[in-house]
Amino acid sequence: MPAIVLVGAQWGDEGKGKATDLLGSSLDYVVKFNGGNNAGHTIVIGEGAEAQKYALHLLPSGILTPTCTPVIGNGVVIDLAVLFEEIDGLEARGVDTSKLLVSNCAHIITPYNRTLDKVTERFLGSRKIGTTGRGIGPTYADKMSRTGIRVQDLFDEGILRQKVEAALEFKNQVLAKIYNRRAIGVDEVVGELLSYAERLRPMVTDTSLLLQQALDRGDTVLLEAGQATLLDVDFGTYPFVTSSNATAGGACTGSGIPPTRIDSVIAILKAYSTRVGEGPFPTELHDANGEFLRKTGAEFGTTTGRPRRCGWLDTVVGRYATRINGVTDFVVTKLDILTGLDTVPVCVAYDVEGTRFDEMPVNQSDYHHARPIYEELPGWWEDISGCRSFEELPTNARAYVVRVEELIGARVSAIGVGPGRDAIIERHDMRPARPIEPISPTPPTPPTPPISPTPPTPQA
Repeated sequence: MPAIVLVGAQWGDEGKGKATDLLGSSLDYVVKFNGGNNAGHTIVIGEGAEAQKYALHLLPSGILTPTCTPVIGNGVVIDLAVLFEEIDGLEARGVDTSKLLVSNCAHIITPYNRTLDKVTERFLGSRKIGTTGRGIGPTYADKMSRTGIRVQDLFDEGILRQKVEAALEFKNQVLAKIYNRRAIGVDEVVGELLSYAERLRPMVTDTSLLLQQALDRGDTVLLEAGQATLLDVDFGTYPFVTSSNATAGGACTGSGIPPTRIDSVIAILKAYSTRVGEGPFPTELHDANGEFLRKTGAEFGTTTGRPRRCGWLDTVVGRYATRINGVTDFVVTKLDILTGLDTVPVCVAYDVEGTRFDEMPVNQSDYHHARPIYEELPGWWEDISGCRSFEELPTNARAYVVRVEELIGARVSAIGVGPGRDAIIERHDMRPARPIEPISPTPPTPPTPPISPTPPTPQA
């Protein structure tokens, strides 16, 4: 059976949980393969007064699907306090988290990296990146410089202490001499990390081996990205990006599944654009339309609570996401938020000082100066939140989806029309086909024995 990659096509907050819910019972494992608690998913179960909203930060969205096993992969950085706070919160609401598995190779966010993240961002002033200050970037930096603390280190106190001592020799110099902050004690860090070790131990395993064994026996694995394409450390709007690979390529290194096992890539595209933090955003709106999208779409960060920057849909970004990720299917979310607009502008290209760009500019400075070239599409006023088939949508809403599909270069297989789990229209089935049970071969018919030759009639 295949592995399926699920990524965000913009700057995050597109609604990836919607696609996970749609695939639902088809999934056996849902794996978070990158990022940490610097992003989140909001999932709404039920409708009206009965609706239950769940905000997930570190845990895979599959934690809410009883039939599948949620996995935190080796590409994730883990704040243990946040992990157990989130688990306890879900358990208090009756959600079973006992199936959660954690990679032995995932890196741990330490207290000194949280501190460094905050003081460094303040030090940058007007050049700040817009980090959440949760220690994500410094932890990935430690990973690449080979000074990081991994989950497996928690189960050998001697090794853990050696690694913390080595890290603090340098980091305390930085904190004290550059940022005028107090030094952090080794015992303080080791004690905090060890306090979680025994509770974490039953969850820890070689998740790469586990997932490949699952695929070998016919299970379906969903590899779920944190953040999104334009925040990828290599392919995003650098340096205003996250510290990991949030694109489809990162699914392999962040889970231990080889690329030959991936069958499809599903990308989530919000019907308009949002961004949190600093960095270029060509279609950003600073007017009443931007405020309309923010308020109607409830565009406030799941993790930070920060108001999101809002703008019209950018299909240059959509085409870029298609190319970088090898997208096979798009899920367009929050189409209902556009209801009530006379016209809906869609960015189809950029103008950079008089030159038209139909694809992402090569140079960062060009992208910073890009101005959107819009195509105006007719709006609709009908309530679409109850639609459950493409044919039920108003004519102009259908035309919007079809035009977006043409512009981004891949099919739109599902459309979100409301916050509820079931508020979605499915145009094409993205669920993987279950393997057909092999038919027992019919035993071969034994060969007909040769006919003995008729003896010759004796001569008279």
